[in-house]
Amino acid sequence: MTIKPLADRVVLKSVAAEETTKSGIILTTAAQEKPQMAEVVAVGPGGIVDGNEVTMFVKVGDRVITSKYSGTEVKLDGEEYSIVRQSDILATIE
Repeated sequence: MTIKPLADRVVLKSVAAEETTKSGIILTTAAQEKPQMAEVVAVGPGGIVDGNEVTMFVKVGDRVITSKYSGTEVKLDGEEYSIVRQSDILATIE
């Protein structure tokens, strides 16, 4: 199965969370923060959203930084994805 986002939605797959701190302390799964970096898996077509024209500026394969608690978590075929609005993407990583 594949996920095809609608309108200004973007499907993201999280990049692995940090398992150790900078000082070398190993974190348990419960202590790890939700990763804010993700890879774009699918992009909606854009168009008219809430009366405004939305042009999609991200593309599949981009690495992005999102708002910490944005989007909807979805599990499909054993993989976890987030579906967010393009406006919840704060930056792209080059």
